[in-house]
Amino acid sequence: GPLTFTKELVSWMRGHESSVFSISVHASGKYAITTSSDTAQLWDLDTFQRKRKLNIRQSVGIQKVFFLPLSNTILSCFKDNSIFAWECDTLFCKYQLPAPPESSSILYKVFAVTRDGRILAAGGKSNHLHLWCLEARQLFRIIQMPTKVRAIRHLEFLPDSFDAGSNQVLGVLSQDGIMRFINIQTCKLLFEIGSLDEGISSSVISPHGRYIASIMENGSLNIYSVQALTQEINKPPLPLVKVIEDLPKKKLSSSDLKMKVTSGRVQQPAKPRGSKIQTRILKQDLTGDFKSKKNELPDGLNKKRLQILLKGYGEYPTKYSSLIDKGTHVTFLNLQKKYPIKSRKLLRVLQRTLSALAHWSVIFSDTPYLPLLAFPFVKLFQNNQLICFEVIATLIINWCQHWFEYFPNPPINILSMIENVLAFHDKELLQHFIDHDITSQLYAWPLLETVFSEVLTREEWLKLFDNIFSNHPSFLLMTVVAYNICSRVPLLNCNLKDDFEFFFHHRNNLDINVVIRQVYHLMETTPTDIHPDSMLNVFVALTKGQYPVFNQYPKFIVDYQTQERERIRNDELDYLRERQTVEDMQAEADQQRVEDEAWYQKQELLRKAEETRREMLLQEEEKIIQQRQRLAAVKRELQVKEMHLQDAARRRFLKLQQDQQEMELRRLDDEIGRKVYMRDREIAATARDLEMRQLELESQKRLYEKNLTENQAAVAKEMRADADAYRRKVDLEEHMFHKLIEAGKTQSQKTQKVIKENLAKAEQACLNTDWQIQSLHKQKCDDLQRNKCYQEVAKLLRENRRKEIEILNAMVEQEAKKWKEAEGKEFCLRSAKKASALSDASRKWFLKQEINAAVELAENPCHKEEPRFQNEQEDASCLPRTSHLNDSSEMHPSTQISLNRRAVEWDTTEQNLIQKVRNLRQRLTAQARHRCQTPHLLAA
Repeated sequence: GPLTFTKELVSWMRGHESSVFSISVHASGKYAITTSSDTAQLWDLDTFQRKRKLNIRQSVGIQKVFFLPLSNTILSCFKDNSIFAWECDTLFCKYQLPAPPESSSILYKVFAVTRDGRILAAGGKSNHLHLWCLEARQLFRIIQMPTKVRAIRHLEFLPDSFDAGSNQVLGVLSQDGIMRFINIQTCKLLFEIGSLDEGISSSVISPHGRYIASIMENGSLNIYSVQALTQEINKPPLPLVKVIEDLPKKKLSSSDLKMKVTSGRVQQPAKPRGSKIQTRILKQDLTGDFKSKKNELPDGLNKKRLQILLKGYGEYPTKYSSLIDKGTHVTFLNLQKKYPIKSRKLLRVLQRTLSALAHWSVIFSDTPYLPLLAFPFVKLFQNNQLICFEVIATLIINWCQHWFEYFPNPPINILSMIENVLAFHDKELLQHFIDHDITSQLYAWPLLETVFSEVLTREEWLKLFDNIFSNHPSFLLMTVVAYNICSRVPLLNCNLKDDFEFFFHHRNNLDINVVIRQVYHLMETTPTDIHPDSMLNVFVALTKGQYPVFNQYPKFIVDYQTQERERIRNDELDYLRERQTVEDMQAEADQQRVEDEAWYQKQELLRKAEETRREMLLQEEEKIIQQRQRLAAVKRELQVKEMHLQDAARRRFLKLQQDQQEMELRRLDDEIGRKVYMRDREIAATARDLEMRQLELESQKRLYEKNLTENQAAVAKEMRADADAYRRKVDLEEHMFHKLIEAGKTQSQKTQKVIKENLAKAEQACLNTDWQIQSLHKQKCDDLQRNKCYQEVAKLLRENRRKEIEILNAMVEQEAKKWKEAEGKEFCLRSAKKASALSDASRKWFLKQEINAAVELAENPCHKEEPRFQNEQEDASCLPRTSHLNDSSEMHPSTQISLNRRAVEWDTTEQNLIQKVRNLRQRLTAQARHRCQTPHLLAA
């Protein structure tokens, strides 16, 4: 259900499969029952949760389920005329009404219950009405409507202020569109609304029974005044006390002596005993005189009829209705904040009564003690607001005379009267008050402004005011003096001001009968010059029809306060409007902050997802490395076992590595493309104008990758040619070694194996390095491109052209770097080839010397070996110095490392590959050192 003030949906209570046609709310507002054709459900309105569900057979439908007024009983009525009563808290079946007599074939469709919950009226497609007594649980009356009534569409009891909830008037809406109001006791038709030409579709009665709102069949809405339709509704009962007045001095006639004596309450017809049901036929009688003399009140109110006023009887004046129609006065809109009353009904009645008093006279809107003055009467007459208002108005006019002359201060003149009387009758007590600085505003005014409601119980207060309203208005002032005199003993023992304040604001152990007797004694023994009755007027009753004008207050002060209060109220409204504006701005800021926070959270999730993908890539790379290591181990085992298949196995391994690298590159390309596609989808809402440029950049990237692939293929082809030449060179060297010495064949094969393994490792390291360089280069290009895209989105569309130029410059710079890198690698390759040529020349020279020595030894076996070494040294000394300097095989290892270091310094320009290249350089240096040391080992 939605809130009517904020227009916000509070809760959506689901559970009914068919439409809901009836909703009933408990008197406390805590529970509600919703009824559909197949089920009824009990809801807890505090939590908006379903508490219980009524399950029935499909063959038996539900007509209506509702709460009885002012009780915890739930009444359920079904289509088979069965009626059950349930306990609200325990949902225990309390009773079931018996079946109606078989002679009355009527199916119940509509129901109505009196406010006291005692009588249930039921009707349907018939001109009969059944009245059930829920206390006796039996049908006690059947009312037959006029013959033109064939079906009853709606039933509703008309509330009455003086019937204590036992409503006697029932409104019956029939199929002809006419709503007839009948008295269920006398079966008399009181009045009817609607006509055959302008029929009523639906109707509802106000809670107090003053108005009837009807929706007509032609779509219009009519409001009827019950007071204008009939005078028999909302009439007060006859008074309990009749006053016999003396006859004027004339001859008494028999007609003047006649007087109708009626009881205090209207006697209701006795309920029939046994199972016999009374059946009455409704007769239409609209010509009778509704103004009965016996139900009218006497004109006016006087002193001797105040008891009647206290008991709650009086005429309903038009003026009070106009005061109520003005609504709640602005002064008492927030009355509950200053006076938090537990009973909402009592607070509402107090608020209405104070508002009526404020509308009656403007002084009461500024009187701070008015709620204290009116509260005991509101609590006493809370069921009849008219009597409550008139009693308080009568009290103010008569017993509160001269109270407002010194407004907004307490009535100093009235308090002076009380102090003069107290000084005459108890000088010691007054002197005690003076000694302790206790003024009449402390010992008299609290009793007056609360009309003794704080210091007396309910019974004591009623007894006191029975005497106050029965005497002169000065009796109230004398009561204050008597209350102090009767309490002189505890007052004389009080020495602190707080004790005095507590005494006059709380109940004390005091006999009210003694106080009343003391008041009558003071009324008789007080001298005339200080007696309050000489300064107060006698009782004046309220005028009939219109209330008297109350203007006994300083008007200029009240007008000034009213103007100031209006100014303050306008300032408060301006402040509230400004605060509302600030709150709206704050709400917008909060909404924007929430949206920003959601955006940042989304970006954080994307970043985490990207990190997750990167971790997955690293894991895949680690797996590939581990797989390569396993494959390398297998390869080494195969080389040891099958020497003749070494070259083929190495080629297959290189081919497998190349395929894996290509597959990894394709997977990375696919991953990069997928990430780019996801990024483009996320930023498509704000960067649609960049899509064409992005596609162009993607095309350029693919073209660039294609060119790189072609260059890589050319390089790979050249490397394969070099490898073939190298293999031929190795075969030639092996053939020369086989001719040199056959005895060292095994050692030569091991040396050749080591050389081949080292060469394979070098080639593998080069391939791995190239692949890593290419992979990192692609990742770097992708990172640069993604960063540029993020910068383009963050900076707005007007920087598009400049960003495109930056991207192009970055690509040109990257291309220059790549060319520089290629030049460095080419220089390194030339250096390596030159070193390899020098090594080949050195080995050829060495082999030639060995062959010559072997031939010489074969020709001259007796020749000693030492001169051969000497000749070798001489021959070596005869070699050109440049050959020794340029032969890398004869260089010192530190010199070779230095040359390699200078060559590797040109190998890369990428900062993130320096460490990997250094590791590769160290492995190549170790292999070169091993190759340099191998000929000496062979010679040894």
